[in-house]
Amino acid sequence: MDKLKQKISGKTANIGIIGLGYVGLPLAVEFAKVGFTVTGFDTDNKKVSEINKGFSYILDVPTADVKQLVSAKKLSATLDSKLLNKMDVIIICVPTPLRKTKEPDISFILAATEDIAANLRKGQLIILESTTYPGTTEEVILTKLGADSLKVGEDFWLAFSPERVDPGNPKYKTKDIPKVVGGVGEKCTEMARLFYSQIIKEVIPVSSTRSAEMVKLLENTFRAVNIGLINELALLCNKMNLDIWEIIEAAKTKPFGFMPFYPGPGLGGHCLPCDPIYLSWKARTHGFEARLIELAAEINSYMPHYVVDRVMEGLNNKRKALKGSKILVVGITYKKDINDLRESPSLTIIHSLIEKEAKVNYHDPLIKSFDADGLNMKSSDLTKEIISSSDCVVIVTDHSSVDYKLIVDHADLVLDTRNVLKKFKGAKNIITL
Repeated sequence: MDKLKQKISGKTANIGIIGLGYVGLPLAVEFAKVGFTVTGFDTDNKKVSEINKGFSYILDVPTADVKQLVSAKKLSATLDSKLLNKMDVIIICVPTPLRKTKEPDISFILAATEDIAANLRKGQLIILESTTYPGTTEEVILTKLGADSLKVGEDFWLAFSPERVDPGNPKYKTKDIPKVVGGVGEKCTEMARLFYSQIIKEVIPVSSTRSAEMVKLLENTFRAVNIGLINELALLCNKMNLDIWEIIEAAKTKPFGFMPFYPGPGLGGHCLPCDPIYLSWKARTHGFEARLIELAAEINSYMPHYVVDRVMEGLNNKRKALKGSKILVVGITYKKDINDLRESPSLTIIHSLIEKEAKVNYHDPLIKSFDADGLNMKSSDLTKEIISSSDCVVIVTDHSSVDYKLIVDHADLVLDTRNVLKKFKGAKNIITL
């Protein structure tokens, strides 16, 4: 234990990060910046190749940083899992999606754990960062790693630390966000705390891995449930001919007891659509029905279909049918100013519009083309001609670089799902949620 502590404090520990996506790559860069030698492990040959060439495919990670760290031999990437045996600290940052049955899919965690187990040696610290249900670290990872009679807390250390990455957030980067850690016993917790304190000012230890796992689910379930509430109120306000955006703006002037959340076309990204479902699934294994969580998920899942309903209503008011109409979807990433399509509600919206025989194009300055979810499309340029030739423009994602005045000036009908056109309030061609 003292030997690994010395390596961590002296920044001579070799760090391996499994999964080089929105969580893994920023984490790798931060540890490499302070002097650690970091190796990224991934099954995607393209990602491995781009990193080793000094290129970043994550908008939050400047290519200049990756290039400098690769040149300094502080950062590299590999497909070879056997090199895990050379690592002193291993962090698992792999996806944890949902199956079509709405059950947790921890196959990526299992695959990473098997690679670690095959190359495990004494003196290693293993940390899981992937969001999952309470119990995963000990019930799944510890069970596999302890199979060779190595003793946790003595021969190796195991902990969970929830990732809290917010892609596209200019204020809070990986190093700025307080880190929660929970180990399998106090020794593991202390080792993980020491490790993260090398790059993060505030590290918060909790009593167990299960508590740390629950922290992340609480954070995102809190958001998802409140977004579900405000989405339901948006549906109600539409029925009552009230402006939900005006109401939120007025309510948030209260200096206590209120926190603003905003309606939208649906939840996207990995965390918000999936994490509450992980929690409700785990609740059922304990004979408990998380009814509020599941109802919020149901409401949020309905929102992309509601967007299509609003398009139909808007066209009907202009005596047009959705079938055969030209629809331009503006912004298809799940969040503004990032190039991430994971679980984006825009994909459901586009699918539904196509199923209803609308003619759909899209514009997104950050996604020039995509092949996902059964769709293969290329972005159209945002010109006066394509806007004016569209029967309806649907703003799904409010990227900062989009010329919204051009849209308002030349569109026959605009559905604004993000309230990005509030400064044009009063324009007769704009409808909202």
